[in-house]
Amino acid sequence: MRNTLALVLTFAAASPALAASGPFFSLKNTDFVVLLAFLLFLGVLVYFKVPKMIGGALDNRAEGIKSELDEARALREEAQTLLASYERKQMEVKEQAKGIVAAAKEDAVAAAEQAKVDLQASIARRLAAAQDQIASAEASAIKEVRDRAVTIAVEAAGEVLAKQMTAAEANKLIDAAIGDVDSKLH
Repeated sequence: MRNTLALVLTFAAASPALAASGPFFSLKNTDFVVLLAFLLFLGVLVYFKVPKMIGGALDNRAEGIKSELDEARALREEAQTLLASYERKQMEVKEQAKGIVAAAKEDAVAAAEQAKVDLQASIARRLAAAQDQIASAEASAIKEVRDRAVTIAVEAAGEVLAKQMTAAEANKLIDAAIGDVDSKLH
């Protein structure tokens, strides 16, 4: 209340009403009437405790703003924590991806080396099989040539013998062959 009274006196002392000519404390002086209305208005405001209500409203608003700021700080800290967590997870995922790529490269190199070894083994097996087939075909060809040579030699010998041999000699050879067979069988 003292502050309000001091405020009113300050306004009254600095008012242009003091500079006006004529009696100041007259209802015909508009400056005096305005001063009285102003003082009455201030009295009504003080009587209804408007300054206290305005101060309370301002205090409530200040506390609301303070609580909103505290909540914003908490949300900011939570967001920073989440951001750090996601960045950490992102780095872990990048490291895992690098590890997977490196393992895949190593597996690919190992698979390529194994494929080379398998291919060389397959080529060696096919080469050996081809050499076996060639050797078998060669042996078969040699056997056929020998058999054919024997057949031709027997036929040629038969023809030569048939031309040179007489019936008596043929009978002797037949008897000798029968004797050989008889002695070998018994």
